[in-house]
Amino acid sequence: MVLQRVGDFLEKTEVWQRRFFDWLVKRAKSDSIENRRFPVEPENVRIFMRIIIEPSSEYASKRAAAWIAQLIRRKPNCVLGLATGSTPLAVYQELIRQHRDEGLDWSQVTTFNLDEYVGLAPTHPQSYRYFMDEHLFRHINILPQNINVPDGRALDFERYCRTYEKLIQQAGGIDLQLLGIGSDGHIAFNEPGSSLGSRTRIKTLMRKTIEDNARFFASPAEVPRMAITMGVGTILDSRQCLLLATGRHKAEAIAHTVEGPVTSQVTASALQLHRDVIVVLDEAAASLLQRIEYYKEVEQTQRELEAAAAAFPPELL
Repeated sequence: MVLQRVGDFLEKTEVWQRRFFDWLVKRAKSDSIENRRFPVEPENVRIFMRIIIEPSSEYASKRAAAWIAQLIRRKPNCVLGLATGSTPLAVYQELIRQHRDEGLDWSQVTTFNLDEYVGLAPTHPQSYRYFMDEHLFRHINILPQNINVPDGRALDFERYCRTYEKLIQQAGGIDLQLLGIGSDGHIAFNEPGSSLGSRTRIKTLMRKTIEDNARFFASPAEVPRMAITMGVGTILDSRQCLLLATGRHKAEAIAHTVEGPVTSQVTASALQLHRDVIVVLDEAAASLLQRIEYYKEVEQTQRELEAAAAAFPPELL
């Protein structure tokens, strides 16, 4: 009965889902119980950009947080790439709640932040290290030695950026990279025109970015003009990317990212080249997508497929 239910769902979907079903049937019929194991690593089962549209920013943030928490529970020593700004705040609040109320354990987790302003000390209220301490790190049981945030006051930035890349490699690479998106479609501080193969480096900020971030400072004049940032290539090296966007002011950037051409003028569009991307949006951020109804249908089918797979007796998986 369960196999038939999965087959019915797959009639609505595309070729990759039928191949997935064939794989499930093959595993279910295997003579070896040891071989009947569902792969836990997402790269084994996903080769597409998944668009998830939630009714509100609150639901979108909780969905993103659930994705991160699921990874931590499945792989306690995972490596997370983290972002700052207003978008992930609710995500971090939910992760803190899960740590406090549900015992989400961060003791083996390693983190790498995307970027940091040049010239700001870690204790500066607008530095990204201060942001992370206040909004996540000091509320969970992560070990200080497992926290990595770029140093905005490094003496030799070129050498420091190379070192940051090596630290990521030595940690085994980033399992999941959380991303926000700028109103012009940039990710991290990879401004329009950035190389899609770029690595961690110093980047001069564009006027639009400075204006967008001025709300966090007393005046636009106080916003630093340069930042250390992971490159687009560094981000694409992550095993999985999770892009979160909420609000009507992000709708145009999301439309270009998801449905536009891959271009250095919208650095987030490079995510189309990644093999495993989850894009979590609220209705406002998704409002300019031309194929919005199709994405909703695909996501509904995906959830039905996952529910059916979960209904398999454990001894058949």
